Amino acid sequence: MHLNIYKFLPITEVEGPGKRACIWVQGCSIRCKNCALPQTWPKDKGQKISVEELAENILNIDEIEGVTFTGGEPFDQAKALFELGLILKRDGHSITTFTGYKLEDIMNSGDNSWKNFLSVIDLLIDSPYIYEKADYSRPLAGSSNQRYHFLSNRYNEKDLSSKSQRIEIRIQKNGKISLNGQVDPINLKKIFNGLV
Repeated sequence: MHLNIYKFLPITEVEGPGKRACIWVQGCSIRCKNCALPQTWPKDKGQKISVEELAENILNIDEIEGVTFTGGEPFDQAKALFELGLILKRDGHSITTFTGYKLEDIMNSGDNSWKNFLSVIDLLIDSPYIYEKADYSRPLAGSSNQRYHFLSNRYNEKDLSSKSQRIEIRIQKNGKISLNGQVDPINLKKIFNGLV
């Protein structure tokens, strides 16, 4: 089984509790207005990788406690992410997932692949990003309608209370700059104005 991914980051501290790997899936059926990554929407782009190869890559990273699935829309590839999640959970990794769907809609969907995927998730951040409700006062969420669901006993509110909205800035050897995480766009502008 294969996943179609936009990006894989082996270690991050801003995409969920603790140090984690992060996978941005390629393809999104929701397409929120003013999405930060509209390039993840098309399903015919991205990089295909087998679940087994991706699992092996992740299991060879010593410093992480879990993996975050974001996108794109993870539930568009629920079957493959469930398979990956099962492998990672057996090794003690936690799973955090961002989705534009609401938990209630996932549970009532009648789609067994969605329910299976949900069964391996420890922390779910749900609901679509709504530009008019942008709110950067909480960790991990981008708009006030988005909710945290602790689906296992692995994490709770305390695990998020010490986190703030943060970003990671990486400068690659070729000079390309990449960002990940959540931060108020006004603060982001201040950061970049300070660099020039």
